Amino acid sequence: MGAHRPTPELPRHLEALYARFPFDRSWDDDPVSEVRPLAGTPRQAEVAGLFAATLAIGNTTAIRGAVRRLAGIADGDLTSLLGPATPGRTARLTAFRHRWIRGDQLGYLARVLAEYYSRRPSLEGAFLDGLDRGGFAGGIDALARTARGEGLAGRLGPPPPGYRALFPSPWDPTASPCKRLTLFVRWMVRDRFPDFGVWRRVPTGELRVPLDQHVHWIAYHLGLTARRSRSWSVVEEVSEALRRIDPIDPTRYDFVLCHTGISGDCPKERDLAVCGPCSVRPDCLLWRRRGAAA
Repeated sequence: MGAHRPTPELPRHLEALYARFPFDRSWDDDPVSEVRPLAGTPRQAEVAGLFAATLAIGNTTAIRGAVRRLAGIADGDLTSLLGPATPGRTARLTAFRHRWIRGDQLGYLARVLAEYYSRRPSLEGAFLDGLDRGGFAGGIDALARTARGEGLAGRLGPPPPGYRALFPSPWDPTASPCKRLTLFVRWMVRDRFPDFGVWRRVPTGELRVPLDQHVHWIAYHLGLTARRSRSWSVVEEVSEALRRIDPIDPTRYDFVLCHTGISGDCPKERDLAVCGPCSVRPDCLLWRRRGAAA
């Protein structure tokens, strides 16, 4: 059997999925719901967005809890972490843990950002530098190198153990899908729900889909990619397939595809009771390969 390909009806079915999607339900489960109260200004949106995207490892409940705990340490304003340290805040940040991410790593990120903002007004500039040189992947690479604090060790001291691994680049040998930085850029660029739109010089058509396990699973079964493992090549492949459907805003389906998986709306197996009402069931490999797509 050849590779699974999207059906000609997929654009219409995706649009129906989007139109019927219960955004109110999934908004409360998404980490971006914890970022919005911290994003009163463009600078606050950038800082809160980058910290939250860095913490976006694991299930959404744990991620949202980690963002809330970090916001509590910062007294509700994550930009305050970029200012002078206080003994109490330092102690609480040192004790912070989320999965394998430690508070000393987040403290170093705060110092990197403070140094960056002393020279430039917005992280959009760093992204655009890379975008001009190497397209979207170049923009993510530039953000990764900025967040790593490359060239700053002389002023800030060496980063904590494991810090560099928090900010992979598409151009690293691993060809990481860079889900967290790609998610951060989506938050910053799109000006429609649920995103913030504080970056105005990056076209939405340039965006790439943040490829988490849920989006990848659904994309594979809809024929948007034939690759079974996540990589930057898959990010480009899925994003291009979505761009053919919506050239102006290809990532607008990302939230819906992601939360279709997170919520259990997609059981990831043939279950007519759950899958029956699904708008994209006629396109799904689980149903098409067995001649049951009707």
